[in-house]
Amino acid sequence: MNAFTPPPSFTTRPTLRGGFGMVSSTHWIASACAQAVLERGGNAFDASVAGGFVLHVVEPHLNGAGGDMTAIVSAHGCSPKVLMGQGPAPAGATIEHFRAEGLDMVPGSGALAAAVPGAVDAWLLLLLERGTWELRDVLAYAIDYARGGHPISGRAAATVGAVAGLFREHWPSSAALWMPEGVPPRENQLVRNPAYADTLERLIEAGGRPEHAGGAGIGPDEGEPGRRARIEAARREWADGLVANAAGALAGTVHRHSTGTDHRGVITAADFAGFRASFEPAAMLEFRGTTLAKTGPWGQGPVLLQTLAILAGFGDERLDPSTELGAHTILEALKLAMADRDAYYGDPAEPEAVPLRILLSENYAAQRRGLIGDAASHEFRPGSVPGHTAYLPPLATEAEFRASTAGAEGETGAAGEPTVSRLGETRGDTCHIDVVDRWGNMVAATPSGGWLQSSPTIPELGFCLGTRLQMAWLDPDAPSALRPGGRPRTTLTPTMLLRDGRPVAALGSPGGDQQDQWQLLYLLRTIVGGYTAQEAVDAPMFHTTSVAGSFWPRTWEPGGAVAEDRLGGDVVAGLRRRGHRVSLAGEWALGRMCAVGRESDGTLYAAANPRGMQGYAAGR
Repeated sequence: MNAFTPPPSFTTRPTLRGGFGMVSSTHWIASACAQAVLERGGNAFDASVAGGFVLHVVEPHLNGAGGDMTAIVSAHGCSPKVLMGQGPAPAGATIEHFRAEGLDMVPGSGALAAAVPGAVDAWLLLLLERGTWELRDVLAYAIDYARGGHPISGRAAATVGAVAGLFREHWPSSAALWMPEGVPPRENQLVRNPAYADTLERLIEAGGRPEHAGGAGIGPDEGEPGRRARIEAARREWADGLVANAAGALAGTVHRHSTGTDHRGVITAADFAGFRASFEPAAMLEFRGTTLAKTGPWGQGPVLLQTLAILAGFGDERLDPSTELGAHTILEALKLAMADRDAYYGDPAEPEAVPLRILLSENYAAQRRGLIGDAASHEFRPGSVPGHTAYLPPLATEAEFRASTAGAEGETGAAGEPTVSRLGETRGDTCHIDVVDRWGNMVAATPSGGWLQSSPTIPELGFCLGTRLQMAWLDPDAPSALRPGGRPRTTLTPTMLLRDGRPVAALGSPGGDQQDQWQLLYLLRTIVGGYTAQEAVDAPMFHTTSVAGSFWPRTWEPGGAVAEDRLGGDVVAGLRRRGHRVSLAGEWALGRMCAVGRESDGTLYAAANPRGMQGYAAGR
């Protein structure tokens, strides 16, 4: 008998089912465009690339071409691979340089925090290696919306409004793009970005240039070799052409950062030229007959695996997120896994420096499980790994941070990632898109960074640089220390599920440090509780804030937790009696899940987040 709380008798939407193809994303326009690609004969990889570039246009406050992207991808019957679109720190991004600038932390906004953009090259690599469509056809959707306009969402418009003063006073190029009439746009106002449309068209045009085609223009009818050559030419244009030169030039100008001080970036055209996206093996763990595929420890992906390894030793009654005992157990397990993330994860020069094999072992999980008692922990408790020293990051609450910066110049209004605040206030998220096609190909992709409030807009390109370096510590002893050429420890963490070696689901969520936390609740409810995909997406969400934040100013709240009101008064009261400092976020405020899948009989399904009324699934 299932010990889980039964799902509600209704859901906000149906779990979509069919046999042709399914898409779920954080914006309905991206879902519609990706499904249109499937309808025209494209595969899941073609569709996800088209949807990904559309997300740059329609969710500019949540991602952009100057940001990053991580995906888990699988061709039908093949093992999943990680598509790594996380660019590294520029050659000039040294701890010594930041210290010389008077900084003890990487800023949350401004080009000094820019890693090399990785999203565009990652999407192009996916199209090159797994797709079937021509680049011009895939990019046509994004170009149309950038040049012709799209109705801006309320949250995007509000984001522009929140940073309007910064734009007017310090970032005039951003004001020119996002406030051409001198005021922030209204919800549903048609907004355009012709410069970004021009940038995408330049990538397409690069394929016809003799210098990119080995001496002769590439014709439109040369089949697969010609298609691949055109995409490779676009990749070179991105890394070595106008894009790289324009980005490096603007980054090198002095401008305001989230610290309230002025700096110039260090990224150059040479940094662009030195990066290429790649495919990597996934980190894997089996839980209750389902294998999960995640990124390596250069991202936070193994946090989900560690948490499930800890929870695997408990009975079902302790895994139900809708009960006091279950929520308490889950929160405590998350704290332990997240502490290990900050103590051990990173992208060091020597990969074996991260002891992932031990962190995912049954013996280690059992040791960590034994630390979960009846009361909430308010401590930072990384585990002990032989031969490795656990890093203890500098921890300060938000109140302590504000007190330490009292008297400094005011905030810019562009601090950190636009995600859910410590108190549950919703300020936006990142993006996500999942696709499964009739052949069983699957993609789970989380693009982020380069949001419009990251750094000044590059006028001729129509986008700005991201700020992923804020993940890195300015402490050489940290496993995620800032290191030229090293990848900042990203929070982007899509998931793929396998049974009997075959991919069966692709899923993910925006939300920074909350991404794996919200995915965990979805997985427990579907794998253990028997919920349908939409039931699990709709169910009440919560997360811990008792972690070292990944985004500037990197605060934590000991024993803190944020929950949707629908979790229930009795459950919340019980958590508080156990010592959890629970803040309520509202009825429908947390979680941004997207999911698609393939059942054993070949039926495809999809579900999407109803919160915010932007995410939708499509399919048939």
